[in-house]
Amino acid sequence: MEITKIPNKILAKKMEKVAVDDIKSGLYKGLISDMRTAMVENNGVGLAANQVGKDLRIFVVDKKLAEENNVPDAFINPEITEYSKESDEMEEGCLSVPDYWAQIKRAKKIKIKFIDENGTKQKIKAKGFLARVFQHETDHLNGLTIKERTAEVRLRTDLLSNK
Repeated sequence: MEITKIPNKILAKKMEKVAVDDIKSGLYKGLISDMRTAMVENNGVGLAANQVGKDLRIFVVDKKLAEENNVPDAFINPEITEYSKESDEMEEGCLSVPDYWAQIKRAKKIKIKFIDENGTKQKIKAKGFLARVFQHETDHLNGLTIKERTAEVRLRTDLLSNK
């Protein structure tokens, strides 16, 4: 499964919601499995459906990160319902913007509602790195990449040479 890269137009588009009946029928289980594999093969910690060319509101996160936080690793129709006022800035990369990194300011804590891959509606709280990953992947589903989140996106080699 190939990773979609900028300037592909699907990365700048808000993704379509997935029908609950289609989720419950198992229609997306194969895609979700393929997305997990593609994420791991490309050393990612998250991957949104539009990053593999699919116009669907689905993302997956690293299985170990999910297990450590006792949350699922597949999120369908996610919506962040609350952002903490407290934020921090951290360097982020993106599989769809290869070789570039940017300092991105994000909320430290969020609340997110979604449907899991079995069709069950869930609401969870996330903090720290997990909250950052959820915000990054939700940005993708809303047509945003790290390039739209910051004024300065630099080549990874530039960052390494300045340390």
